[in-house]
Order: sequence, then structure tokens, then C-alpha cells
Amino acid sequence: MDLVVEVPRIPRPGETILGRRVSRYPGGKGANQAVAAARLGVETALFGKLGGDMFGDELLRSLEENGVDVSAVKFEDDVASGLATIWVSDAGENAIALAPGANALVDGAYVDRILDHVANADVLLLQLEIPLEAIRHLLHRLPKERPLVILDPAPASDLSSLLLWRIDILTPNKGELEAITGCDDIEQGAHQLLSRGIGNVICTAGEEGAYWISPEGASSFPAPLVTPIDTTAAGDAFNGALAWALLTKPINEAIPWANAAGALATTRKGAQPSLPTLDELKAFLDEKGPGTIS
Repeated sequence: MDLVVEVPRIPRPGETILGRRVSRYPGGKGANQAVAAARLGVETALFGKLGGDMFGDELLRSLEENGVDVSAVKFEDDVASGLATIWVSDAGENAIALAPGANALVDGAYVDRILDHVANADVLLLQLEIPLEAIRHLLHRLPKERPLVILDPAPASDLSSLLLWRIDILTPNKGELEAITGCDDIEQGAHQLLSRGIGNVICTAGEEGAYWISPEGASSFPAPLVTPIDTTAAGDAFNGALAWALLTKPINEAIPWANAAGALATTRKGAQPSLPTLDELKAFLDEKGPGTIS
């Protein structure tokens, strides 16, 4: 659950500033990305854990209302649901503190229980708000050929323990790419990851758009110009739309759709409430111009 406080600017360490509106929105990277994909019309299931509290019930209800299959989501009665406190500034920037709650209890035993369902997916979208060990176990258990695996490495973590060749696409933002590789140059950092086995790197860069780096070369994809009011779920909109687009399009055609979804999400407040439907995304693209969308 996202608890959002609107502030004039992000406070400095030790500083107290006066906030304004306080809002509560269903969130969580996995849930946001599942809703982002489902709103674009693709059959989507979420796997993970919720706490046995009022937030857990509310989060599950939001997913169901958005058409996400939650039949495999497990409740942990004596644990809180994941919680994020978010400051959003007048400039649309944000700072987030996350308490994982029940997400921290996603383990190898749970992965084994849901493995058959996950292995039959066309695209598997992973995030790092669950333990890295669960991701490591899952990558080792997956079939070699399917599903297509996209890993959003957020929050940024050391990926060296993972089966990196089983990650088809890594989608860090610029800060996460630097944190993972220690390199502030996007192409150099991405090639470092490619040399370790990852198939492709798509680095998101806010208003700059996205950069795709593969063993064959590098390409940049500009983002539509918007005036952001809340960037909280922009990356989740990008990843959910990317997963949806890759069902029918090659990467170079999928990225512009993902860019557009991320840009549109920044023009609305909240995480899941900001995620566009397919009709909204098409209307946005009609307004902004098709560019390389196809």
C-alpha cells in the first residue's frame, strides 16, 4: 500500500517540512506492473504474498477489479502487508521508503508451489521487492526456452547470485544501472551486464526516454513530452506495457509503446490509478504523434 504525502520539495536529511494532501493508493511494483499489463488487455496473473490485515484485503480487491488473476496469491495471517511511504514534490519527483512485510516471506517453497503456472506464461515479469533468493531459485527452476523473462531490478541489488543468462531483458533506470554496475555511463554499464550473460538491457531515463543495448548494438527511444505531476509508477507502467507489447512485437517496436505508457502515467496521481488502458494509450499516441509506434 502506498501512503503518499504531497510536499513542496523532497526534504533533506534531518529536515522537517510541511506537507499537504495525504492519499492512499494500492501499489507495489509487482501489483502495479500486473495492473499495467491487464489494463492493456492481456491475460495477467500475479504471484506473491499479502498480509492478513486491512491493507491486504484492499490490495487484493484492487487487483481483482482490474482483471488480474490472484488465485495464487497467499495470505500470511500474522504479518503486515507491504507498505511504502512516498513523498511527491511539486516538480513531480518522488522519494520512497519501503517496508516489504509479507513480500519478504516469498520463498523457494512458494516458488515450487506456483512453478507450473509461471512456467506456462509467455512473458514473466519479475521485480526485487521479494527476496533475491526467491528470484534465484525461480530462475534455476524455469524451463530453458520459456517464458521470456524480464527483470526490473528495483530496488537495486547485487545480481551476481542470479542465473543471469536466464534473464532475457533487464530494465533498470539510470540510477539502478549505476548502482548495480558501479558505472555512470549507460552503454558501458549495460555492456558489463551483457558480458555476464543477460540478453538485453533497456535502461529507462525519465524524460530522455529509454536506451536499448544488446550484443548487436545500442538504440535510443525518445519519450513523449509531458508535464509530470507524479512519477511514482512511471517505471511500472513502462514495464507492464513492455511485457504486453512483447507478446506481439519485437523489442524495437515494443519500447515506444512502453515509453508512451510511462509518460502518460506521470500525468496522473497515484500508482495504480495512473496506469493507462489501451484506449487511453492509443488516444495519447494519437495526440502526441505515432513516431516509431507500430
